[in-house]
Amino acid sequence: MVFYFSGTGNTRWVAEQIAQATGEQLMPMDVTSQGTVNVQLAADERLGICFPVHGWRPPVVVRNWVRRLVVHSPARPFCYAFATAGDDVGLTFDYLREDLASADITLDSIFSVIMPDTYHFPLIDQVDKPEDAVHKIAKAARQLPAMIDDIVARKQGIVNINESHWPRINSQLLGSFFINHWVTDSKFSVDPALCLHCGKCERVCPVGDVKCQPEPRWLHNGYCTTCLACFHYCPAHAIDFAGRTRGKRQYYFTDELLRRAAQEPLDDNILDDSSDD
Repeated sequence: MVFYFSGTGNTRWVAEQIAQATGEQLMPMDVTSQGTVNVQLAADERLGICFPVHGWRPPVVVRNWVRRLVVHSPARPFCYAFATAGDDVGLTFDYLREDLASADITLDSIFSVIMPDTYHFPLIDQVDKPEDAVHKIAKAARQLPAMIDDIVARKQGIVNINESHWPRINSQLLGSFFINHWVTDSKFSVDPALCLHCGKCERVCPVGDVKCQPEPRWLHNGYCTTCLACFHYCPAHAIDFAGRTRGKRQYYFTDELLRRAAQEPLDDNILDDSSDD
């Protein structure tokens, strides 16, 4: 089974490729559920956990979901994790291993790919230009098949990730700042003169925290990850976060970007020094 959490679609696309190759069910994480997360697997079924990197860590809602996992399987499943990030992953998988251990689950192999950045935050204000987003998707598309082959083959001990130069600084220091000061829905606002009342922000929110009646409002339900999906998908550019996203570039994964990426003649070294989740 391939579980995923996704805001702007990067992780969903990766998870779809894995599910297609393994022939296993694709399931969005129900991160707003309460209590135990019971997962029933067949004897030979893998357990896949796919998520975006937020502040050099797994999203808070993903970590909470993982801690509540109870896997029912005739045999210990091959468990892998796949992260999408705008740059390096820091200590992301260390945190995930700890969370899985609390659920008595062993992580066998880990993977990550760089995908277009989605953040407009202090130190991370770098949503990619369309042409750079296409480059990143093109490179990820070329890297994915070999990684998925390892997942299909259940290879253990694989560490195929975008490692960090300063993992502790990024994950512990900057990650703590991100979680304590920026993971909140209280900083969102809407320009009523621009809002189309189309309800798209409500439909795309992965944690059900937005209602559009008649204009967007945030429910403060405690699940917001500040993924900025509501901002990125807004067709009128009416949503702002903390005064940082007004008029700024938007991004979400589309088939058109993927089509352009497939036509991209890519130099494998073009994004090696990329530093953009």
